[in-house]
Amino acid sequence: MRLLPGSALWLLRHELRLFWFRLGGSGGKGPARRGPRVSAVLIAAVGAIVLHVFAWKLLSTTDGGAGMPPAAVLMTVTAVFVLIFSLMLSHAIKASIEVLFVRDDLDLLLSSPLPSRSIFVVRLGAIVIGTAAMYLFLLTPFAHVGALLGQPRWMAIYPVVLAAAAIAASGGMLLSLGLVRLMGVRRTRVVAQVLGALIGAVFFLLSQLYGNAGAALQSRVARWIKLHAAASGVLGSDSALWLPARATLGAPLPLLAVALFGLAAFWLTAQTTHGFFVRGLQQVVSQPRGATRRLGTPRQRFGMSLSATVIAKEWRLIARDPQLISQVLLQLLYLLPLCFVLVFKTDAVLPGLGASLVFLGMSLTTSLAWLIIAAEEAPDLLRASPASLIKVARAKLAAAVAPALLLLAAPLAWVAWRAPAAALLLAACVAGGAISAGLIVQWSAVPAARGDFQRRARGNVLSTFLEFGTGMVWSGLSWTALSWLHAAPHTPPPALSATLLCLALLALMALAWTRREKTA
Repeated sequence: MRLLPGSALWLLRHELRLFWFRLGGSGGKGPARRGPRVSAVLIAAVGAIVLHVFAWKLLSTTDGGAGMPPAAVLMTVTAVFVLIFSLMLSHAIKASIEVLFVRDDLDLLLSSPLPSRSIFVVRLGAIVIGTAAMYLFLLTPFAHVGALLGQPRWMAIYPVVLAAAAIAASGGMLLSLGLVRLMGVRRTRVVAQVLGALIGAVFFLLSQLYGNAGAALQSRVARWIKLHAAASGVLGSDSALWLPARATLGAPLPLLAVALFGLAAFWLTAQTTHGFFVRGLQQVVSQPRGATRRLGTPRQRFGMSLSATVIAKEWRLIARDPQLISQVLLQLLYLLPLCFVLVFKTDAVLPGLGASLVFLGMSLTTSLAWLIIAAEEAPDLLRASPASLIKVARAKLAAAVAPALLLLAAPLAWVAWRAPAAALLLAACVAGGAISAGLIVQWSAVPAARGDFQRRARGNVLSTFLEFGTGMVWSGLSWTALSWLHAAPHTPPPALSATLLCLALLALMALAWTRREKTA
């Protein structure tokens, strides 16, 4: 079918082609591929077959009845729906930020004869398709198998997923444009990326909060749910809370309501915010690329020492990159479940908790050290400067280690209030692990670009092994020390385990030290 140039369908085909081309990536080397590799297509095909087999095994054991499912089933389906929608919203926010800030082609499109409303509708539709693609791949095998087994209600997965993606895309675009209007372009990039990371992890954090809340609180929650799960209760089968679940399971009226709500959200966003979209893009295009400051308020502080200047410079560079902030933030989110454990059951799981804190601190330090040391954008300029390279290297190491120590200070303070001796041991392991992680990156990491942050493990397998191995050794040391500290009185110290772990640590650090000349 021949599409008229400049039409909405013509633009949509262009967006889908770009989406297909981006699936190829660049692998960190060479030009980007136009589409995914053959191996990736084969893996996806095998995955689709496995998903269909799994759906067949699962649905073949159900009767496929069309009656009202029990409240427990509705609660489970609703929980899955909320999880998927939160991930969709997170993806939609990031996709909206890419449309507004990253691609840099909207100013060209808006200056063309194409209607700006068509551009907005097509971009919003492309976000919907990109948001729904993965979940359609994962869930539609149930629809296909259900149709073959005489359970056509599972075909409702298609409209429900598309409607949820439309709602998420509309919400993500509205949120991004609203932030541009309220906070400006520069702050919006940071805030939106952080919000996307937070929204995608909310469900995980809530589940961890419940799982670590203790048996008494869990029992009270279970009794409350059982009390209100009656047919006429707030959580009964007829409750409006389960409308998305009933739509997913093929109930006609809820399915129609969800589909109409998704269409209405898309249409209203496209129609009512079109002018807002254009003004937001004009603000993005007119925003200067460089950082701005008010006249008369210079930010330079020439009296700072060399170390303080290097540390401030590295932290400022990271703070200016919203995508890196969101990627590092995802690691910090795993600190919150550990805080839940600290609050509810510190004494019972202190060895495992201490090992987790040590590994988390080292993981964060490794990420920051890679950004600060391996991804240095002006290494030749530093070498040609009159500053001491040793002092610069120490300042970079401090800039990478300090954030992890500061973030873990609050959990360590809580442990110190409950068990001072254990807190001292744990603090020593956290500090030693963070410094070791920074040194390994400093000695063995291969120089790379900041854009390769997510692919950093591919270019240097030995460095990845050293980082992971050192993290496991320091976690093992903290586990061993805390377990012995909380053991029965007169228990002999685990000298053999501690000795072996220390020897392994020395061997890993020595191997990393031998790499320092090769990667310099």
